[in-house]
Parts: sequence; C-alpha cells; structure tokens
Amino acid sequence: MRVELAAKAGFCFGVNRAVDTVYKEAAEGEQPVYTFGPIIHNEEVTADLERKGVRVIHSVQEAAGGTGTVIIRSHGVPRKLQKELENTGLSVVDATCPFVKKIHRLVQDYSGQGYYVIIIGSAEHPEVQGIVGWSDPDRTKVIDSEEEARKLDLNGEDKVCIVAQTTFHYKKFQDLVEIIRKKGYYSKGMVKKDIDYVVHNTICSATRERQEAARMLSRQVDAMIVIGGASSSNTRKLYEICSGHCQNTYFIQTKEDLEHTDFSRFDYVGITAGASTPNNIIEEVQKYVRDEL
Repeated sequence: MRVELAAKAGFCFGVNRAVDTVYKEAAEGEQPVYTFGPIIHNEEVTADLERKGVRVIHSVQEAAGGTGTVIIRSHGVPRKLQKELENTGLSVVDATCPFVKKIHRLVQDYSGQGYYVIIIGSAEHPEVQGIVGWSDPDRTKVIDSEEEARKLDLNGEDKVCIVAQTTFHYKKFQDLVEIIRKKGYYSKGMVKKDIDYVVHNTICSATRERQEAARMLSRQVDAMIVIGGASSSNTRKLYEICSGHCQNTYFIQTKEDLEHTDFSRFDYVGITAGASTPNNIIEEVQKYVRDEL
C-alpha cells in the first residue's frame, strides 16, 4: 500500500504560536493559567494542557477576582470582552492569530468609515464572533451560503466592506463575493449609483495551501484520511473538499478511529490534517496505516 501525506497539512503558524504560548506559561508560571475557550479545536491538545494544570474558562466571571494568567485563544475575542478580561486583574496574554488580528483591524477601520461590513464565514464560529465584536454590530452581516448572499438586502448602502473567516473555503468565498457584487447599485430617492465595494480576501495563505494540497491528493488516491478535531471548522472544510473528489474519505481524530476500518482493498491512501492537528498525531496515523492496515 502506498501512503502519502498531503504537501501541506497540520499546524499552521497561528495555531502553533498559540499552543506554544500556553505550554510556556504553564511551564514557567507558579500562578494559575487559564485559556478563554479551548486554545484550539483539538480535544487531544486541550486534554494534555488540562493535565498540566491549564483551565479553560468561558466567561469573565470565571476569571474575575482571581490570580494568574488568562490567555486569549487563537480565534480571538470581541473588543469589549478583551477589555473586560484586562479589567479582571489577571495578566492577559493575547495569543490571537496575527491573521485574525488583521481582520479585527480591517473591520474596525472600515466600520469607523461608515462601511457596511459583510463577514463571509460561520456565525457560530468563535473567530467570526470575535470579528463581529470589532465592527459596528448594527451594520455588520455574517453569511456563509449562496441563499444568504442572494437574500442580502443592501438597499441604501453605498459603501460595503467584505472580509472572510480565515479558514473559509476559498472557492466558495469567491462565489459568494460574485453574488454580492451583482447587487450593483444603491438607491436614494431618484438617484442610483454604484456601490463602493472593498473586498479583502482574508483567508490565510496556509488555509488556501492546505485546501489545495488536499484537493490535489484526493483526486489521485483510492482512500483519503482527514485528521482533526470534531469541532474544527477548517478540518470539516478539508473533509468536504476531499469527499468531493474521493468517495472513500474518512474523518478521524486519532488512529484509534481507524481500528475497525478495513483498508486492505486500497492501493493508494492519502492523508491530510487540519490546522489544529499536532504532528505527533499525524505521524501516529501514518505509521498505523503503513504497519497495521
């Protein structure tokens, strides 16, 4: 059996930076260490950090009045929440991915200039919820489907800024932007003018490269294994891409998820992994497929 890992897979820069920050704080500090929400969407990593004494909190009230360090996770948080954390008296370490921080600055700037902000991404994802919190919530819209894009009402808006969740599907982002652009003009009274669209493709380069590498490999193999946390948005998108090209695509978290799967009928197996998947888990899966299946 031939087993091949996609050219780009696993931890990205922002995730690696955030995880290293937590491990460093846990190793060096005598005071308690908290992360506001799981530092990344990977249950194996968060469980290991918990064993090292790192506690996950989900509200400012859980941190208020305490001592120690609270770390803002890689997804970032709304501006108001960050200020509230800074007022708890704890030391605050901002481990927000730099690419996400860039989006915060963009929406804050354009919102301040009177632009209507459209975020293409999942409204339920913590990264998107954080981005909304740096814009004017009354003039910000989150969409993630063609139906929502077609129903979007921009009547009366003359300036529109569009950004994307960093882990959004690249081709889908392009399609949704095209639908929005076709809305064309705004109308005030009897005057019709073109809408001033400003589009920032804020899907990070690592995401695009990971998706493209997964797409290319999934077109060639007999079976594809996608490794990542069950709640990882970017891993689910990798699964969607791979399953669109390879009928035998499997979404797993660790090698244990493969124990009851028969791969003996496959000659060529591909592997990819989401941005929240550490190298040791990828290596364990590779070894298991090569040696056991």
